[in-house]
Amino acid sequence: MRLLFINQFFWPDTAATGQLLTDVVRAVVPGNGSVSVLCGRPDYGAVDESPAPDAIVMRCGPARFSRGKLRRVISYASFLAGAGWKALRGPRADVVVTLTTPPLLSLLGTALKRLRGSRHYIWEMDVYPDIAVDLGVLKRGSLAARAIGAMADWSRRRADGVIALGEDMKARLIARGIPEHKIHVAENWADGREIVPLPFPSGPLVIHYSGNLGLAHDIETVMGALVHFADDPRVRFVFAGGGPRRAHLESFCRDRNLRNVAFEPYSSRAALGQSLGSGHIGLVTQLPETCGSVVPSKTYGIMAAGRPTLYIGPRDGTPAAIIQKHRCGWQIDPGDVPALIALFEHLSENRSLIRETRARARQAFDQNYDLPIGVARIAAILGIQNLTSQLSAVGPQLADR
Repeated sequence: MRLLFINQFFWPDTAATGQLLTDVVRAVVPGNGSVSVLCGRPDYGAVDESPAPDAIVMRCGPARFSRGKLRRVISYASFLAGAGWKALRGPRADVVVTLTTPPLLSLLGTALKRLRGSRHYIWEMDVYPDIAVDLGVLKRGSLAARAIGAMADWSRRRADGVIALGEDMKARLIARGIPEHKIHVAENWADGREIVPLPFPSGPLVIHYSGNLGLAHDIETVMGALVHFADDPRVRFVFAGGGPRRAHLESFCRDRNLRNVAFEPYSSRAALGQSLGSGHIGLVTQLPETCGSVVPSKTYGIMAAGRPTLYIGPRDGTPAAIIQKHRCGWQIDPGDVPALIALFEHLSENRSLIRETRARARQAFDQNYDLPIGVARIAAILGIQNLTSQLSAVGPQLADR
């Protein structure tokens, strides 16, 4: 089987979509150049220092990824043009998988399905144009939103399958008129070998945020807690990573001279376990209007590290469902600063609750969200049989569920 994966991010980029795609590519047993990846030039942030995956990697487009609006559009267009040229001129793939960076990348997969007879699957990391509308980038009902939506849905309906990251994302797609039988729910994962539970640090209660702090993330609720605990030695906050909202949060803390808040750079993948283990509680936030248009992937690394998850986000979100099902953390409604403060007060005085939740978090991770299990879910949907020996035993277990 010839497999072709297409996404702007891939190894050695550490963007979440690139890491997940890298995991899947590594799991497929190489042979006769059967796995190819069309991706952009690496320029996201921290670099994955692990060896390159055993696949044919084709870098497309001269423009590197940028977080600036105009330069981002240019990088998207550059990648789409380069990927389209190489995909249509290269060897025919039996299965094409398109992710969602850049938006409307699935149109290339539809073209390959129609012109070359490939099976096409869309791995939805963000639902477009919903996420752009939810964040105010596009006006609801505008010509641009309707045009993008029509093209995206046209491609989704013609795909052999659409992979959603949670039930909330599945509901979004169904609301867009995508047939339910085409949608497969496959939650993300983390690597339980790289991220292992470490002893809790001594000292104050550390709330740790790791990764991108983007436009879909709630920071206002956290700000209320930061101010409340500004001079309280019992609680400390650490934000490791980057993103467009981080600068605003840093400025907020600097202007108020908040000394119990630390900002750290992105962690490399190899050091992520150590970074997550430096806190007592892992923080995940999400704006309620983005429920289902994005699904935060931070939850799985936090669970792998044996840390409870504090999810400030909608009750219908996938992280809230995981927390409720496995009793591995706490959910707070966005804007409910008093409830957040009360939770921190309670946990700072009752550390045993954190230790109890820690054990449940890692157990649930081992049973549901470790890398071999997550990758096998994707492989089963795509019909991939030739997986590495570590994963081959997982497939039959999933089929029996």
